Amino acid sequence: MQNNQLHARTQFTELYRREQIRSIESEAKQQLATGTLMRAAGKAAAELALELLGAKKGKVLILAGVGDNGGDALETAHLLCKDEVDVHILLLGNTASYSVEANQSLQQAHASKAKWISIEDCKKCGIDAWDLIIDGLFGIGLNRPIEGDTAELIEYLNRQNSRQSIPTLALDIPSGLNVDTGQIFGDNAIALRATHTLTFIGNKIGLHTAKAKDFAGQVFLNTLNLDHTDYPPADAHLLTESSFDQYLPRRRQDSHKGSYGEVLILGGNSGMLGAPILAGRAALMCGAGKVHLGMMDERFPSIDIVHPELMIARARSSNLNRPVVVIGPGLGTSEEAKYFVQKVLEESPSLIIDADALNIIAIDDTLKELVRQRAQKHWQTLITPHPLEAARLLQTSANEIQSDRYKSAQKLAHELQVCVVLKGAGTVIVDSTQTWINSSGNAGLASAGTGDVLSGICGALLAQGLNAAQAACLAVYLHGKAADLCVENGVGPVGLTASELIPAIRSSLNALLMR
Repeated sequence: MQNNQLHARTQFTELYRREQIRSIESEAKQQLATGTLMRAAGKAAAELALELLGAKKGKVLILAGVGDNGGDALETAHLLCKDEVDVHILLLGNTASYSVEANQSLQQAHASKAKWISIEDCKKCGIDAWDLIIDGLFGIGLNRPIEGDTAELIEYLNRQNSRQSIPTLALDIPSGLNVDTGQIFGDNAIALRATHTLTFIGNKIGLHTAKAKDFAGQVFLNTLNLDHTDYPPADAHLLTESSFDQYLPRRRQDSHKGSYGEVLILGGNSGMLGAPILAGRAALMCGAGKVHLGMMDERFPSIDIVHPELMIARARSSNLNRPVVVIGPGLGTSEEAKYFVQKVLEESPSLIIDADALNIIAIDDTLKELVRQRAQKHWQTLITPHPLEAARLLQTSANEIQSDRYKSAQKLAHELQVCVVLKGAGTVIVDSTQTWINSSGNAGLASAGTGDVLSGICGALLAQGLNAAQAACLAVYLHGKAADLCVENGVGPVGLTASELIPAIRSSLNALLMR
């Protein structure tokens, strides 16, 4: 790969919505010669395609639609032909609506050695005929479900390529994905599943959350030679390894356990004693100086044999003025649980609210108001709902929350005046001024107890001096990174347990500290 291309694919962490990308593109087109951006997109796509093909080069199927995304695909096609790649183009739709630059790319493709095929030809060849598939059907302008022959073709390709044995490169965004939400349009949702996505101008929110985590594959960015410093402020930022350089909880030699804070975890009702233990172990492994567990169930274990460092007592005897309180893991929804939720809202300056504590607040307007009042006192409040818990807090459905995770998290942060971690594929973190989307993690986290582990990490980081947003971002990234590390080492994703995750979180945190 040439150095200029490597630079062009630098992973900027800024994430944009469609309206902003359209504005940047429109302004650039006013200053550049016709077709400049399309030629740059085609060149970038052709270079990445050649990398994916390797020395063999082989046979490429290019799917081209009738918008500028199709023009990008056709530009890619004629450039690949120049490199002696065996290119087959499947053009869908009426090209009468092509822009001037897309028509230029169409004519060049016609003048190349590319072969033009139909859907029927494509199906006769079979998926194994191709060494690479390039998706240029629909770009970020799509705002409706894909239907008809195109939908049938996508369904056929996805089914035939279900194990993703044939690399599939999407141009800008996989066809069928909503660029702002990462969801798929329509009730009969269909989108082309890519192994790689080369997105243009700026990185997009909809490539990093929700269904995009299954459909976008590895995401690359090419700014098409536009000056990134002239872009407007981003709508969100992508959390990557370099996001935490300025505030990692680094350790001084001249320190002691009191230097690293104290965490109290309240929960552990009948049948759920493991939840606070998991949270407590995670807090220990992430560096909290002292960790206390306040158990709701009177039959709690007096010691954690695996980690006897945990100090375990009855919830009723716990000091709620600990520097950091985590409430919710295994808490239950009893009247006593509600009592503790109200007490910590009124008394604990640094608070993480999870699980049943969120469900208790969701049905009590007085408690919601206590949450909001904490912001007026400049107290730190971090909530960590999954989509159903978020739905209860906003009195809507989980489907509605998932339909636009970015906006849902922002609405929740605004209504409750808190820092929000909306868990899920591409976890979204929002505070009063900024939004982040996490890049780490995998399906191994879809396992009981991993949310309790996350709340413990948040508690430890908050206790070590990070603010709510910093603690949330670092905790979410470490949580996902640990799951990735486990999978790399052959543990999961199927059957990965919350307990197995905790040592990997410690390893991931220390690896960040050693960068």
